[in-house]
Amino acid sequence: MIDRYHVIKDPVHGTMQFTAVEDHWVKPFMDSPTFQRLRYIKQLGMGDLIFPGAVHTRFNHCLGACYVASQIAQKIGLAEEERQLVMIAALLHDIGHGPFSHAFEGVFYQKLVRHEDWTPYFLAEYRDADFFTHYNRLNPRHHISTDKFAIIEKMICHQPIDNHVLADVVSSQLDADRLDYLLRDSHFCGVAYGEFDFRWMLHCLAIVESPEGERLGITYKGIGVVEHYLMARRLMTRNIYHGQKKLALEFFLIKWFALLAESLDKEAVFSAVRDTRLGLFLQEVNYFNRRAQTSRDHEKLKQEFLEKNYKNYKSLNDYDVLVVMQQLAQLDNSHPVVELARRIQHRQMPKIIRLDHVDLAQVEKKLAAFKKEHKHHFQDWQLSFVQTPHRVYSGEDDPILVMNERGEVRPLEDISFMIHAISDKLEHTAFLCIDKAIAQDARVLFFLSGEAHQVD
Repeated sequence: MIDRYHVIKDPVHGTMQFTAVEDHWVKPFMDSPTFQRLRYIKQLGMGDLIFPGAVHTRFNHCLGACYVASQIAQKIGLAEEERQLVMIAALLHDIGHGPFSHAFEGVFYQKLVRHEDWTPYFLAEYRDADFFTHYNRLNPRHHISTDKFAIIEKMICHQPIDNHVLADVVSSQLDADRLDYLLRDSHFCGVAYGEFDFRWMLHCLAIVESPEGERLGITYKGIGVVEHYLMARRLMTRNIYHGQKKLALEFFLIKWFALLAESLDKEAVFSAVRDTRLGLFLQEVNYFNRRAQTSRDHEKLKQEFLEKNYKNYKSLNDYDVLVVMQQLAQLDNSHPVVELARRIQHRQMPKIIRLDHVDLAQVEKKLAAFKKEHKHHFQDWQLSFVQTPHRVYSGEDDPILVMNERGEVRPLEDISFMIHAISDKLEHTAFLCIDKAIAQDARVLFFLSGEAHQVD
């Protein structure tokens, strides 16, 4: 009998082959409207305005992560039912993302609501008797039950399960998510920062012993490729994910959301937007943000918001935002919402002043005083401080474990001088974001002259 495969051609992994059995494990989830919505949410937010090829989606990435999970599972010898669990979890791990991926989380006060908070609501769509019946008809050997799906949900939501190895395949410093997105984002951005030897990495993965029990780790032969992989993650973070131009445009986007939300019930010019899916959602966000500033119970407030607004949130994607933005950019109006829509729509980049090796707290304090003094001359969005701290490798919380020839297991940072140097170190991307319409204003130039900054 000839084995049948479901083949997906992928620009990153080449020919991704799923056996007929694996296909039946994941395809019912893949074909659901809940998962198909990820086709319309870009992986890198506004990254394609800087890297034109970066138009790939969360859908692409989740398929890739599912494939990588299957490869890891086969390499470390997981049982069939365990492979099924990690493949489904890897497929659905990003299902909670909203428009423009991580960028959209900035619409909420102090980012109180993140895509992970929506994930349980999306997963609940599958916890349905009809779906289970259909699924189990296709998979007579390995059914899905409420208890089994709860394990998948815990892996996705970073909750502990008995089998640490399965959890590590889905969420760890060596997980299927990271192994896919670094290669995928690097490919579509047209850069080499994120490249590493995936096949050798896969070859060196192993189940190792730790004080918590068995974990996903590497053999000593994989030290070099893991060093390469972690440096690739650092370079991708600094140059792509936290690239100043990308973050500046996403800052404009978040300011646009906030100003639009505040203006919908005040300005007649925005009446056409008020009853759109985006308009209705932003009105609720505006109400949530006002309450969050004075609330003592953010968790309760957040849960109320999630339950009330999930139905609307799940219908939103990048296109809802782009259609509204295009409409507003064409208005003959100087309202800040319209001005920002034009900036983004026409890619009118702000001026970026990098803040390297300076006292960031002092710069932020001086900028706040300057903006207060000149609040009648400049709008808040026209001159802002943007800072994004990041940590590439956490040896303290979740070390990568290395097994030597004698079966002894040690944390990577104890063996690698290079990884020891960056372990648990917080790095910063920080800059001033200045609308070019005011960049040559004498007051702004005088303020900038007091700082030793590099200008892009």
